[in-house]
Amino acid sequence: MKSRRTLLVRTGHGSAGASSVPGLPEFPSEDPAVRQAPRPEEPRSDESVRPPMPLDPPDLPPVAAPLVPAMPAVPAMPVAPAAPVLPAVPGIPAMPAEPPAVPAPSYPEAVMTTGTSPAFRPLFSDAPGLNWAGPGDSWSDAWAVQAPVEHRPEAGPALPVGGQPAPAVELPLTARDIELIRASLAVVEPVADRATAHFYALLFLQHPEVRSLFPAAMDVQRDRLFRALLDAARGAEDPVALTAKLGGLGRGHRRYGTLTGHYAPVGECLVQALARYAGARWDAETELAWRRAYRLISSIMIEAAEEAARTSPPWWQGEVVRHERPARDVAVITVRPDQAYPFRAGQYTSLETPWWPRVWRHYSFATAPRPDGLLTFHVKAVQAGWVSNALVHRAAPGDVLRLGPAAGSMTVDHTAGGDLLCLGGGTGIAPVGALVEEIAGHGAPGRRVEVFYGARRAAELYALDGLRELARVHPWLTVRPVLSGTGPAEGALTGELPEVVGRFGPWADREAVLSGPPAMVRRGVGVLLRAGVPAERIRHDLVGDLAAG
Repeated sequence: MKSRRTLLVRTGHGSAGASSVPGLPEFPSEDPAVRQAPRPEEPRSDESVRPPMPLDPPDLPPVAAPLVPAMPAVPAMPVAPAAPVLPAVPGIPAMPAEPPAVPAPSYPEAVMTTGTSPAFRPLFSDAPGLNWAGPGDSWSDAWAVQAPVEHRPEAGPALPVGGQPAPAVELPLTARDIELIRASLAVVEPVADRATAHFYALLFLQHPEVRSLFPAAMDVQRDRLFRALLDAARGAEDPVALTAKLGGLGRGHRRYGTLTGHYAPVGECLVQALARYAGARWDAETELAWRRAYRLISSIMIEAAEEAARTSPPWWQGEVVRHERPARDVAVITVRPDQAYPFRAGQYTSLETPWWPRVWRHYSFATAPRPDGLLTFHVKAVQAGWVSNALVHRAAPGDVLRLGPAAGSMTVDHTAGGDLLCLGGGTGIAPVGALVEEIAGHGAPGRRVEVFYGARRAAELYALDGLRELARVHPWLTVRPVLSGTGPAEGALTGELPEVVGRFGPWADREAVLSGPPAMVRRGVGVLLRAGVPAERIRHDLVGDLAAG
């Protein structure tokens, strides 16, 4: 692959209703959206154990100089009551009483239209691991703020987002609309790959100003956004479920710099791509149905994003303060956010590294909220995993990451007090450990918690000692290690984790949480359903749901 310089574009911070659109240098004729790139890892920390590859394989696209732009200050958010279960981590400076000050955004003097350009300085002055950009460097042109891009007639009829809607499009979805949408989807889905590539080609050619919101390699993002839109349209007849899914998607897209004005171009190109690949199933009535569906989808996402923008930033900056390697290709990373970061045990966040701009991956919190505000993640480096390899093999104390808002529903209701069954495979033990820690902090009168911790080899049970220590202190906790590969471990069961769990029980009266490789989670759900656990009592956060963004 030919070397190509990649420009990093500041996508901005603030309300999703802002009207400005980030700038972009001249659009290359060979669009990355239509060429195949090596596929990154699945976006979860709960990844399968696979042999590692070098961090920068020769066939991966070159990446820009690392840069994490400074974020304007926002009001600090209150943190949920913390459970002081773990002592302060040795060797890490104490959390300051006040969050560190966040400097105002700095722009090169050449692109400032008014006022005087402030002196550029990094968010964390003691972050030696990053190569920060400043006035006069090669990235300055990309920081210019462009005027909003108006709709171009040749791009097709404008969708009713941010303008005056056509009366027919303004009407709610009907049963006939849903019937037409599903009929056209049946034609498009067998050729979804080509429809997706065409959608992004249209989007980047007709609206190059949005290209900066996407990563350089589009193989994962292509599938995610287009299929999310199709799935949302398919489920449009259930407004409650649709609002819950799309609300998370809209809030999550704030971290990419998505603004309200970006939704209309996406909708235009979606309709054009569907029109091309729906064949004889596409007519004026079908187009109107899709426009009504997209109006509903975009309205929910915009409303959720704008509501979130009133109370929280689209992302947080987090400085790595500790980096440990408890097992081969596994890192335990401790991060100090620049301001209060609210979350619950069992949830996850999305992380972006300075080495792969605009490429985000999901990782679960490995502890309950702490008094010192520190966040801990378990990361497994996987084959061709861009972000995971960077975090395991390249990140070091002083580096700065970006974090999206907390998400996920794998939390515990402490008022219910029901017995809990936890399955954690590999680094999927991270949210399980956080849940146990949170339960211990709240007290567990009458509650029993049983943890099955699976790995292939004994050396990969890196969190076992800490869980056993908690079990010695709390008699309501039982920890059972499970090995599926070779190598003995003291007191370990043998076999695949879901099948081992099926040999114990009964589980019909338990709440269950599962975290780990997707294949393990799916098998585990099947085992628990056959064991009599109701589906509504089984919780997990698999890759690919709409909330993942």
